[in-house]
Parts: sequence; C-alpha cells; structure tokens
Amino acid sequence: MNRLDSIDGSCATLALEDGTCYRGVACGAEGLAGGEVVFNTSMTGYQEILTDPSYSGQIVTMTCPQIGNYGTAEADHESEAPKAAGFIVRELSPIASNWRSTATLGDYLARHGIVAIAGVDTRALTRKLRSSGVMRGVIATGRHETEELVARARALPSMEGADLVREVSCAAPFDFEPSGGSGPLVAAYHFGMKTNILRRLTAHGCRVRVFPAATPAAEILSHGPDGVFLSNGPGDPAALGWAVANVRGILEAGVPTFGICLGHQLLALALGARTFKLKFGHRGANHPVKDLETGRVEITSQNHGFAVEPGSLPAGVAVTHESLYDGTIEGFRHRERPVFCVQYHPEASPGPHDADYLFTRFAAALGVRV
Repeated sequence: MNRLDSIDGSCATLALEDGTCYRGVACGAEGLAGGEVVFNTSMTGYQEILTDPSYSGQIVTMTCPQIGNYGTAEADHESEAPKAAGFIVRELSPIASNWRSTATLGDYLARHGIVAIAGVDTRALTRKLRSSGVMRGVIATGRHETEELVARARALPSMEGADLVREVSCAAPFDFEPSGGSGPLVAAYHFGMKTNILRRLTAHGCRVRVFPAATPAAEILSHGPDGVFLSNGPGDPAALGWAVANVRGILEAGVPTFGICLGHQLLALALGARTFKLKFGHRGANHPVKDLETGRVEITSQNHGFAVEPGSLPAGVAVTHESLYDGTIEGFRHRERPVFCVQYHPEASPGPHDADYLFTRFAAALGVRV
C-alpha cells in the first residue's frame, strides 16, 4: 500500500532509506523529523538520553518495550533541552508514576517539539539495524506517500563527514556552579557536553570553566588551567580538523588532559591515529569493558557511532580499556604525558557508576588529595 490509510491525525510512519516503513501512532510533536536511526538498550534514563547533545542528528530507538512509566523531571536534563532528532518506542506509558515527575513523557516530547512514534516493533527494527547497520530515516505524523518519505530519508546527509559540534556547544565561556573554592582549575572544552560530567568534576574537588568548542588552545592556556577536559559530542570526529588542531596545542603544552567519548577520539586523532564508523554503534547502559591494566571488568554507559582504529595509535600510547562486545578500543593513556581518555561515559546518567574512579584519577593528577 502506497498511501497511509489513517482516518485521523494520530498516525505516524517511520521510513528508512532502504525502503522499509513502519506504521505506528504519533506520541510527541506533530511534523516530520529526519536523522540517523540508532538504538539504545537502556531500560531507564530516556530523558537523559533525549537531552544528551551527542544524539544531535539522530533518531533514537529504545529497545525496552515500555518507556515513560516514571515520567519526566527538569532535574534530569543533560543539556538545556532535548537534542535528539526523533524518538521511537514500542509502547509509551500514558501515566507517570513517580513523585519527582512533572509531566508524562508524551507531554514532554510534544512540549519540546520532538517528533516521536509508538507502536513500532522495536525488536524487528533493532535486528534490522544490527544486521544492515544504522541508516537514515524520517518520522512523519499524519498522511504521507511512503515513497516521498523514503526519498526524504535518502536525501538526508550522512553522519560520516558531519560536523555537528558547533550546533550544540556553548556560545561563551562560563564557570560551572562557581563557588569561589580553591580547587584546581579545569578548562573544559564543550563539544556537546553532558551536565553530569561537570557535576562529577566539581564533586571531585575541581573548579570548572567551560569554553566553546572552537576556542583556540592559546586562549584556553592563557587562563592557566591545572588541567584540560575534552567532552563528548555529536558527529564524525574526522570532520573536526579545527578541533584536532586545538587538542594538539593542548598536548604540546603538557597540561594534564582527560577526554571522554568524542574527546577520546579527538585525542587519538591529535596523536596521529585514525577513527572509523561502527556498523551500528554502542549505545546503552550495560556495556562490559575490560581494564587491561587491572583485569577488572566494568559495566559502562556508552553512546558512540565512531571508534579509534586498532593499530593506528603511535608507539607512545598504551591501550588501557577494551570492549568485551567487539574488542574495540575503549580507552588509552600516553606513556610519557599526563594524558588519558575513555570512549565510554564514566559520568553515567544514565547508567552504572563503575568507572567513576576515572574522575578521581584526573583530580589526583591535578593535585587533589584523594
């Protein structure tokens, strides 16, 4: 059937670039949204996922069959507003059972203009994305020709080569929760940073000054930071030559540096390594990672579609962490400089706190007594 046969405005369609279409029910804002369709295996944390700037340009599929049962709360934002391009669920809970909740997830999606679809067989969709790889797609509410929607999906830009960081970075420098304390100063590059990273840095005794993504390394260093943090963010790291150049400037200065997710990838590129696009990425709060130096296994929160190419790191770098799912690099450190990073998210939100020790390690490198 080429035309949706809905008789009301509650219908919605998800169309993928390979021609596959899923019918469902609109459960957020009305309209059309396009992006790279990905899946996340977390059972909770949907609000943190929606507001994670790393999901810019992506439509997120939740694999858990029911989403939204505890509603939404403003305190659970990881940025000022949702950044995901769209949202896909099997079943959206019509009620919110949580004393903290201020709105149902459906109302929250509509208020923030996020086009969403429920009633989709998310198990079948996830199997398709795992076997064929993530692909471009659109969600449309109302009546549309399916051929038109597929054509729109195919016309969307690829995530490969996408520079999305400037769209989600801050506009000007700011101090996070300034307290006038005497702890070491961390200059944090905002490539699309989650707020809980800032909370964890301050919880470990650091003062944090946040800088826009395009801030020159010389300007960062002029503030005399005790350490530099490189945040997570969206898009293809290989498209961020301007950011890689700034990271090289930081490395040349010898300042202790810690990177997470995109920050990890930018450090790798600055050291001469290469990155590549994963078939379907790592997104969820249950990913096992092995610390190769201690043998300890951590359950981690992850959200990335690119990874550092094995064997491309220079001799002066040691791989420290490895994914137990597919063996990809999850962390490395410089053998001679106070520089280390991880691909996953030790700040969690959502997810386990197994890797919070990395913030302790960074703070200790800056002189914080632990």
